Amino acid sequence: MPRNRSAIAALQKLEADREALDAKQRELEVQAAKELGEIILGSGLESFSKKGLRKVAEELGKLGEDAAIEKLTGRGATRASHAAPGTQ
Repeated sequence: MPRNRSAIAALQKLEADREALDAKQRELEVQAAKELGEIILGSGLESFSKKGLRKVAEELGKLGEDAAIEKLTGRGATRASHAAPGTQ
């Protein structure tokens, strides 16, 4: 019978760990959203509608960083990576 109790205790601990991880994930998602918001503000993208911004972000995400930069600027990503700091 002690095995049943330890299995129950292990399940309870697992559930508590999951709840803690869920809380940590929510906290990190809020921090990530703030960081992304700071990047977007002042870039001109804040004037996009919510729906439009989501669509742009999804399409850029599908392309990947290098391909998106190349497509939008008409130049290779290697040039962007060699640009002066703060100009990207």
